[in-house]
Amino acid sequence: MSDSHRRVVIVGAGIGGLSQAIALKTKLGFHNFTIYEKESEVGGVWRANTYPGCSSDVQIHWYSLSSDLYPHWNKSHGLQPEIQAYWIKLSKKYNLYPHIAFNTRVLSAEWDSAKQQYILVAEDVFSGKRTTSVAHVVISAVGILENPRIPYEIPGVRKFEGTSFHSAQWPGSIDLRNKRVAVIGNASSGAQFVPSISEDPSVEVINFIRTPTWFNIRPHIPYSDTEKWIFANIPLAMRLHRAWIMFWFDFPSLLPPGDKALKKRREAMTKYILDTIPSRYHAHMIPNHPPGCKRTVANSGFLDSLHRPNLTLNFDGIAEIVESGIVTNTGEMLPFDVIVYATGFIGERYPMHVRGLNGVTIQGYYDAHDGPTAYLGTSIPDIPNFYLLCGPNTGTPTSTMFVEEVQVAYNLQLIEPVLTGSASSFTVKASPTDAYNAKVQERISRSVLVHCHSWTRTNGTGKVFNSFPWAVTVWWWWLRRPNWDHYVAVGAKKWGWTRRIKAVKKILKCAAVLTLSWLYLRGSAQRILHDMVKYIEARKYLGKFTLGL
Repeated sequence: MSDSHRRVVIVGAGIGGLSQAIALKTKLGFHNFTIYEKESEVGGVWRANTYPGCSSDVQIHWYSLSSDLYPHWNKSHGLQPEIQAYWIKLSKKYNLYPHIAFNTRVLSAEWDSAKQQYILVAEDVFSGKRTTSVAHVVISAVGILENPRIPYEIPGVRKFEGTSFHSAQWPGSIDLRNKRVAVIGNASSGAQFVPSISEDPSVEVINFIRTPTWFNIRPHIPYSDTEKWIFANIPLAMRLHRAWIMFWFDFPSLLPPGDKALKKRREAMTKYILDTIPSRYHAHMIPNHPPGCKRTVANSGFLDSLHRPNLTLNFDGIAEIVESGIVTNTGEMLPFDVIVYATGFIGERYPMHVRGLNGVTIQGYYDAHDGPTAYLGTSIPDIPNFYLLCGPNTGTPTSTMFVEEVQVAYNLQLIEPVLTGSASSFTVKASPTDAYNAKVQERISRSVLVHCHSWTRTNGTGKVFNSFPWAVTVWWWWLRRPNWDHYVAVGAKKWGWTRRIKAVKKILKCAAVLTLSWLYLRGSAQRILHDMVKYIEARKYLGKFTLGL
């Protein structure tokens, strides 16, 4: 395949962008691509989130690239440093670094219909120097955890004179010893780092909780040297372990539980929380919303840490933030040296300007549809040759790595005809996009997902734009191959003929197999009939011979 005249741009060097780049090299043999990364290293969220205790929610053997399973993970759930090291190692293995433009932010991508290519403007984050380039295909691997959310709706956020930051922007040089630390929020991130920072008794931590969350048991179980040896040396052992994890995670979604089972689950989770935390928090720590409305948090030490004398939960609500601390809704002034925001992300704004056909932009399309919207979370009408990884309604309670690998394989099928010159562009149609999203939202409307306030909903209470409301196995099935009738192809005469030839060959192969099978069965039937006749004749002869005696 010649790739000298076609170019692919990948925006973001997180796990999705790196996976797409690896697939371009290994599956298509394509090398003319550039990854634009605004930071100075690969890894995405695993580069950015360096807060103490940061780890994967999903078992690490299902949070690894399927082509590069790793037998030597230390625990069932990977910690941030080793996950980051894993992706750096893969980037070196597949020689991706020469393809990456670090410290470079893509500002815009605009489609040129006449030339069937994008014009991209990128900016050096340090010098501000801008460069222009072209690409025939653009992969958006910015994900949904791109923009940390600071709760500016709280009066006085900018007044605080101490140190404040979002947990996704944890300063490496911060020293919390002998400090009073306020933590605002207690979802996935907060529940991971609060036990770590409060382990030092000199650090006084007050965790402000507006809405409690559901916790389940998910201990980080160390892998023994024997288990690591088995994974490394016994064929299929690691694959089977990974398959079991997938089954364990996805089975509840394949067979949704009934009301009785859901009630038992809620009772069991309630009992687990109450049995683990101090009694003084019993009246505050059980959510009003049903389990599953928000992401259930894996308890990796948070609930147990609430027994520490230097850790306090505060449910009074925040009236304002002042120069030296936080004033609660009860009027109490609490002084702090540090404020950490564990307050989620801004998911409803697309982080760069992209314009396709008819003046349509991605953000404009999102706004017109009451929030982020896409076909299979991947393609957007009037935006040709542009594919999202981890786009709208791709969130599952399983492995984001698996979700993105499915998208990567789907994207390759759409990209390959363009890279070979068999087609110029593919654009998803509006009608199948609308039909798909109507089905998604109808399913969501009957689920627990609409029963709580969340950053994964437009304005907190509107459209649910993050969750995929079926089993991840369904996701794989729907994206195993494109429905070409749902796309408009341009400059695709050669590709069309290639498809027809492949279809004819497939029909001929099937016909040949059926014919040979029929001839074989017919021949077998004739042999059986012949043998039966011989058997009957032999019986008659034997009977006559016996009578003669």
